[in-house]
Amino acid sequence: MRSLENLIPTLQVAIGPVILISGVGLLLLSMTNRLGRVIDRTRQLTEAHRAGAESDRARLKGQLEILWRRARLVRASIVWAASGALLAALLVIFLFASTLLQLQWAVVIVILFGSCMAAIIVALIYFIRDINLSLHALQMDMNFKSGK
Repeated sequence: MRSLENLIPTLQVAIGPVILISGVGLLLLSMTNRLGRVIDRTRQLTEAHRAGAESDRARLKGQLEILWRRARLVRASIVWAASGALLAALLVIFLFASTLLQLQWAVVIVILFGSCMAAIIVALIYFIRDINLSLHALQMDMNFKSGK
């Protein structure tokens, strides 16, 4: 086992992934809030679709289809972001284990870090796609209300 003096550099290196986990946690909070809003809006539109006039049903069905696509995008975003956080946690564990056990796991650590970054990038791409889709739905709704 190494002395505390030798562990200090490992603690300094591990701070980065720990901060990354915190940042991804805030992203996950935002993503889960968006998912909740999509679900709430879907429930509202489903009730309106059931009780609405035939003329409104086509528009509502279109909105419901967009909400379904958005829910799937946000879910994918959450899965990828959570995977990124898990990979960052594994990265911290491997950093400490390699120091404590004096193992040469540089390749594993590089792969974990790269995978973590890739997962977060994919999550953000899905998140951006959801935002664009929600703006498209808003534009459709605005065009309907203005009679275009």
